[in-house]
Amino acid sequence: MIIYIRTMRTKDEFKQEALFKATVKLVNEIGFVSSSVAKIAKEAGISPATIYIYYKNKEDLLVCTYVNIKRNLSKAMLENFHSSLPIRDILRNAWFNMFRHITKYPDYFQFTEQFANSPYSALVNSLDVDKYFEPIINVLQRGIEQKIIKPVDFDILFAFAFYPIITLANPRLCDNFEVNEKNIETAFTMAWDAIKL
Repeated sequence: MIIYIRTMRTKDEFKQEALFKATVKLVNEIGFVSSSVAKIAKEAGISPATIYIYYKNKEDLLVCTYVNIKRNLSKAMLENFHSSLPIRDILRNAWFNMFRHITKYPDYFQFTEQFANSPYSALVNSLDVDKYFEPIINVLQRGIEQKIIKPVDFDILFAFAFYPIITLANPRLCDNFEVNEKNIETAFTMAWDAIKL
């Protein structure tokens, strides 16, 4: 009896990670238009055909890279997350975690900045990204209900609570900002004062 074994090309985590890093690097260096599948594959050290094992097309690769960065950011923000803590303490912890993460991975932040201002951003299901930040959203909602946080639109809350990090952690925007605990604490206090009742 002859047994036929059909081999399938399996996904390789190392290749996927190489693709992720190559996509971020090339987009940051030469932009979305110039970052072709062939160039990304070459940078990752794989064949262009291999990309299609992981992604449908270039657009899918770019969107997944963006979502992956957002997922990693949410994981960093939620490190040591304890919903039983006072709301200010929970947000302070998330704030410091986010600041450290963006400072540690400025290339990822640069990619998301470009992506958010590109036509590719329309391809992202914002609900898929929002779910990663659900614990923080729930804390803000609880703060509103307990009359600790201003009852305003969540986009406004996020802008005043977390967007200062995006500015301060970006050396291209704040090249003289000294990243130390005291300055981060001062910035958080100002962000907290902006959203608290």
